[in-house]
Amino acid sequence: MAILPSINQTATKRELTEKQKSFLTHLVDTKGDAKKAAELAGYTSHYHHVVKTLKSEILELTQEILANSAPRAAFKVVEIMESTKPVVQAANKLSAAQTLLDRVGVSKVDKIDINHSVNSGGIFLMPDKAPVVIEAEEATYQEVEN
Repeated sequence: MAILPSINQTATKRELTEKQKSFLTHLVDTKGDAKKAAELAGYTSHYHHVVKTLKSEILELTQEILANSAPRAAFKVVEIMESTKPVVQAANKLSAAQTLLDRVGVSKVDKIDINHSVNSGGIFLMPDKAPVVIEAEEATYQEVEN
């Protein structure tokens, strides 16, 4: 399949066995069914072990699949936007396309424009406040009985 250009190249960090390469190829052919891909590659042990062993290669492969699908997602967004006729399940298709584009790094950019201008020409410093002294008058107190 055309989606797997890096499996046979030396782009991977380690050398894969033919069985491991076969598993990755079958993983794409089976549209992500790891159990079936392991069977087709000839593994007799439980497929979870294969997935655990090839975790980084599977994640790399997943990123490639998403990257290869990104142009279709972008065109789907434009198609829905420019359509003059109702599009069946347009909201779902648009959401899926936007999610895929977000995952490959093509998302809207949030820009914050921070400009600060001071038109007063400078800073005005106030003098220190003088301490406030309150003088108490002498008072007489009377005891109150209950």
